[in-house]
Amino acid sequence: MNTQNTYTQTDKIITKITAWIAGFIALALCVWGVITLYDFYNYDETNDAQVESYINPITSRVSGYIKEIRYDENQDVKKGDTLLIIDNREYALEREEGEAGLQNAQSQVRVLESNVETASKMAQVNNAQIAAAKAKLTRQQQEYDRYQKLYDAESATKQQLENVKSALDVAQSDYEAALNNYQASLSKVNDSKSQISPVLSEIKRRDLMLQRNQLDFSYTVITAPYNGKMGKRTIQPGQQIQVGQTLAFIVDNETGKWVVANFKETQLEYLQVGKKVEITTDAYPDIKIKGVVVSFSPATGSRFSLLPPDNSTGNFVKIAQRIPVKIKITDNNPTVGLLSAGMNASVRVNKTEADHE
Repeated sequence: MNTQNTYTQTDKIITKITAWIAGFIALALCVWGVITLYDFYNYDETNDAQVESYINPITSRVSGYIKEIRYDENQDVKKGDTLLIIDNREYALEREEGEAGLQNAQSQVRVLESNVETASKMAQVNNAQIAAAKAKLTRQQQEYDRYQKLYDAESATKQQLENVKSALDVAQSDYEAALNNYQASLSKVNDSKSQISPVLSEIKRRDLMLQRNQLDFSYTVITAPYNGKMGKRTIQPGQQIQVGQTLAFIVDNETGKWVVANFKETQLEYLQVGKKVEITTDAYPDIKIKGVVVSFSPATGSRFSLLPPDNSTGNFVKIAQRIPVKIKITDNNPTVGLLSAGMNASVRVNKTEADHE
């Protein structure tokens, strides 16, 4: 009888403890249910989100051999910092050759201009000779007319008249020669002037070639386009590179980071531009980061895929589509600086809040 009473008392204790445990579990489930229902009716959330930032390739604009690499993997760089130096000896020779060709063309212009000046002075001399020859011709014509009258009056011999006529013919020839020499000198001036125009065009062409050579020479030093952080290094000194080859990747630190959250189309009712959201990342799950919606994608993610689905084929299965939403991080939390592009994140939006920026 005592043993049965002992078992009965123990059973009562066990039953009481079990009842208390069940009560606590039921209470916890009720609390969890209330919180879940509260979150369901007041919040929308998606874990299909990632941290994004601009990642741009560093490419080469000239070909050649890598002479020196001045950055390491994951290194912070400033705008204008030298990242890479390409062997520039060939480009330096091309630049010097271009400078020599330009100087040669400029010298030709100076020579032609000197020829024009010389020909112009010769033309002036020939023009003066025309005046002298014309005066001589006039004098000889007068002399001939006088002797012609004397000959007609039988006061001069025929020989004298012929001598004067010969002198007149010589004076006429000298005058015509002076005219021809003047015309020839003018033609020479025009010829020299006409030769200047092609040489000036050649100077312009060589000047443009020299500018291109100088550009190619400057391209042998590759610098950081903005403040950022370098990615993985895949090149080595002495390696030959080609024009347009990707040499490295740089993450832009100037434009900041943002989050792209893919919300279901059924969750867009309470989303709008300026809506405040709360962001958590898998890397730092205990830290809440503030953000604001800045834009919506013009199409669902499936429409931007390589092979977008075609529902008219007959294999239609209704699936809730997702819309990429760009969210700007507005928090000055130091954790934001630790985030890297591609990190997974979760975004939570309060459906009841109407305030927006």
